[in-house]
Amino acid sequence: MNDTTLPRWCVLIPCLNEEAAIRQVVTSVLALGAPVIVVDDGSDDRTPAIVGELPVTLIRHARRQGKGEALRDGFREALRQGYEAVLTMDGDGQHLASDIPRIVAAARRYPGHIVVGARLLDREQQPKGRRRANAVADWGISWACAQPVADTQSGQRWYPHEALELVDLPAENFVFEAAILIAASREKGLGVVSVPIASRYQGGFRLSHFRPVQDVTRITLYTIGRVIHYGSILASHRRAQQRPLVLDEPFVVDVHGTSEAASHPGG
Repeated sequence: MNDTTLPRWCVLIPCLNEEAAIRQVVTSVLALGAPVIVVDDGSDDRTPAIVGELPVTLIRHARRQGKGEALRDGFREALRQGYEAVLTMDGDGQHLASDIPRIVAAARRYPGHIVVGARLLDREQQPKGRRRANAVADWGISWACAQPVADTQSGQRWYPHEALELVDLPAENFVFEAAILIAASREKGLGVVSVPIASRYQGGFRLSHFRPVQDVTRITLYTIGRVIHYGSILASHRRAQQRPLVLDEPFVVDVHGTSEAASHPGG
């Protein structure tokens, strides 16, 4: 799927104990022709053995270090290999390779933006408690970004090179993804555009590694600190209350990754 109209990019999959899904996730991405980096965060099941059989770059943590460190090490490896952009997705099967072409098409249309695969479709699949927590996170992180972001908690994202340069941000675990959005918005001047994807919570997914109380508390405290740090609190809040940039009509994408955009910014 790489072509001359895009920076050189790869797919990064952080994972922990994903033996049930990881082979299908990785092979579905490889079928698109995209190079893959997998970071195994100290799995104690067959995940690393399964990934080791596939034609990908595998980084293994000897012990669990959290999703933030897995993403950080993946970003470093991507930069070391000369990639200029990274598309992240989780290893549990909730993110589909079939959504990648639309995300890539959005990145082509909107250079200088992070592209989020936003879980705006089939939202009734999302547990009510998780939906409420995500809504609170969207409100707070958008404020810290000083721009509206749809689905700040989605792990399926396109990060351009300017975002990858933030690899050493001092944030851990699930806070790291919020930190990247905020710093990329405030310090790199990147925009954020969202491509709707389905919410997928039904089926054989393993229990989430996200701990609602502890991780939401950490993200909230970090976000409050960033709002105060950057100042212009009321102006940032007003900008965050605008409609997020969501591409709510499908792109037409062929197997080679070229596209025609049938979409327009929407709400």
